[in-house]
Amino acid sequence: MRAKTSEFILRTPAIGPAIALVAAVLVFSLTTNTFLNSDNLSLIVQQSLVVGTLALGQTLVILTGGIDLANAATAVLGTLLMAKLVVGGVSGTVALVTGIAAAVAIGALIGGIVTGASLPPFIVTLGMLTIVTAVSRIYAEGRSYPVTDDVLGLLGTRQYLFGHVEVTLGMGLAVLMFGGAWYSLTKTAWGKHVYAVGNDPEAARLSGINVRRTVLSVYVVAGLVYGIAAWQALGRVPNADPNAFQMGNLDSITAVVLGGTSLFGGRGSVLGTLVGALIVAVLRSGLTQAGIDSLYQDVATGVLVIVAVAVDRFSRRKQR
Repeated sequence: MRAKTSEFILRTPAIGPAIALVAAVLVFSLTTNTFLNSDNLSLIVQQSLVVGTLALGQTLVILTGGIDLANAATAVLGTLLMAKLVVGGVSGTVALVTGIAAAVAIGALIGGIVTGASLPPFIVTLGMLTIVTAVSRIYAEGRSYPVTDDVLGLLGTRQYLFGHVEVTLGMGLAVLMFGGAWYSLTKTAWGKHVYAVGNDPEAARLSGINVRRTVLSVYVVAGLVYGIAAWQALGRVPNADPNAFQMGNLDSITAVVLGGTSLFGGRGSVLGTLVGALIVAVLRSGLTQAGIDSLYQDVATGVLVIVAVAVDRFSRRKQR
């Protein structure tokens, strides 16, 4: 019976992270006085919003056996384009579409280089991280840009459920995005191709899957997700700053790994990533309320990532 339970947990990537999330919530609710406060729980979800969305795009890339180090930089450039265009007199809708289109273009460029030149995604996205970061700072001209446009700040609109639980439109959009990604990966041919490419690109090619087109499409979709993350960021904090989300790429990878997605590709789920993003936010909130310095929080998060990757590698060897 115990063996069957262990096998079920290993084959259902979101189960383990969900158990870890519940355990963390229980620990912090018992050790702090305000953790279960409805305002704090709402704040935790809001704080995980942008990183969670970045992690959604990161999950798609990692499922193919790749990685995207430029995702947060892409979102930052998107925020700057949106905000600065509005300052220049462009309508919020046009600025929004332009910022998202730029993120999609960056994703397409990365995917094109990875598939066309057969270069490792790590190297391509590392180079793109440097390029996009530099372009963002040049474009920003050393300043940040406050956002007052209603369209760009739309996702920050707050509503109250049951009279006191605060939610935002950005949360609702995130739920729809994760739901759409889950459906695409589990119920469509495209999703099956993504998993197949991540498991074994050569076997996928021999079975008739266009590996290059599948990988390219993943980077394009990921770029779209990063563009929406930029919109969410402006809804959360109405200020476009070229120095924002400097650790966003690593935080998104952390959420993906803690959510049970394998860094070796071919296994994982976006629902697990959602749980992983919440785990990161819960840990930071709980440790902060417990008076733990942010540097020690980073140490704890890093240890969790290493343990999660080690568990993934062990489970793969066991399955073989």
